[in-house]
Amino acid sequence: MYKIRVILDTKEDVIRTILVNDNINLENLHSTIAKAFGFGGKEMASFYKTDDEWNQFEEIPLFSMEEVGEGISMQTCILNETLSKQNNKLIYVYDFLKMWTFYTEVIEISTENNDNLPQIILTVGEVPSETPKKEFIAEKMDDGFSDDEDIDNEFGNFDDFDYNEY
Repeated sequence: MYKIRVILDTKEDVIRTILVNDNINLENLHSTIAKAFGFGGKEMASFYKTDDEWNQFEEIPLFSMEEVGEGISMQTCILNETLSKQNNKLIYVYDFLKMWTFYTEVIEISTENNDNLPQIILTVGEVPSETPKKEFIAEKMDDGFSDDEDIDNEFGNFDDFDYNEY
């Protein structure tokens, strides 16, 4: 049995702690999290593997877009294989149009059996009516097109070029 803490990425604390069987797939975990926060579970979603600092890595989508039998999906990933240790983490994104983002962490693994799973054992805060605004900032990359060099310096001034001459 896994005890998982799920935190919605908002200004106010919105937390759910859930108990689930250790052998469910991530699709079942997706449904459980969506319901725990009052969502229907009908929107597209993905889990993302992370490190201890929540840096986002490989995507585990709801459905694989690759050939049948190839690629990973929530259906093919089993919880106790994907999150094998206490403190393992995943980022969960629900509804790609609204981008509800959750931090999911295993806080306890036990050998107890419970027939009444999944179960919400802690509820803190209310889900806001609107999705929190997200600001996506990319690292500045040197792509060779920086403003430091003007293309006119290398090839002449294009504004002075007489297009009718040819």
